[in-house]
Amino acid sequence: MNEVDLPAGEGRRIRRHDPERRTRILDAALDVLVTDGAANMTHRKVAARADVPLGSVTYHFSSLAELQTQAFARYVEQRTAEFEGLFTEVETREHLVKVLVDLVQGGPSRRRSAVLGFELHLAALRDPALRALTQKWTRDSRAVLARFAGPDTAGRLDALLEGLIMHALLATEPEPRAATRAAIVQALGPITG
Repeated sequence: MNEVDLPAGEGRRIRRHDPERRTRILDAALDVLVTDGAANMTHRKVAARADVPLGSVTYHFSSLAELQTQAFARYVEQRTAEFEGLFTEVETREHLVKVLVDLVQGGPSRRRSAVLGFELHLAALRDPALRALTQKWTRDSRAVLARFAGPDTAGRLDALLEGLIMHALLATEPEPRAATRAAIVQALGPITG
């Protein structure tokens, strides 16, 4: 049956066949993390955002910690692929600088992703499982950057990018693009070879 698994009858509930429910719950959890933060996330808020019964959330995820961990893991997987994709056509240093400046100056289109990243880092301060997730994410990001700048520079550049993105999120006035560009060029160091 497509829409109904069990026939409706006295004492029986209608169950909808919804193979994407778990994924919708994870995506809703990410939305709640953006709007309310990890500290204010509840099963009820996630259920409401996913438009599913509360029992569906607790059926798929045994605890709020498990839900957060799996939602953050989904975010990191998506973000890692997106980050890798930003650099697929980079062939010159100037193009690399442009991609990095765009990453920092992304504005509202990148705000959701940046907020999730910082929520994850904040939650990871208290949760070893999330700390392991952030460390893997950092290694993966730095490996991408190292292809263009070497491992030492990639580490410094990664830290700079996180700081610049955080400042961009918190700023009441946007940082001039030229200032962001200058900081990135300085972190990359002199052109060699």
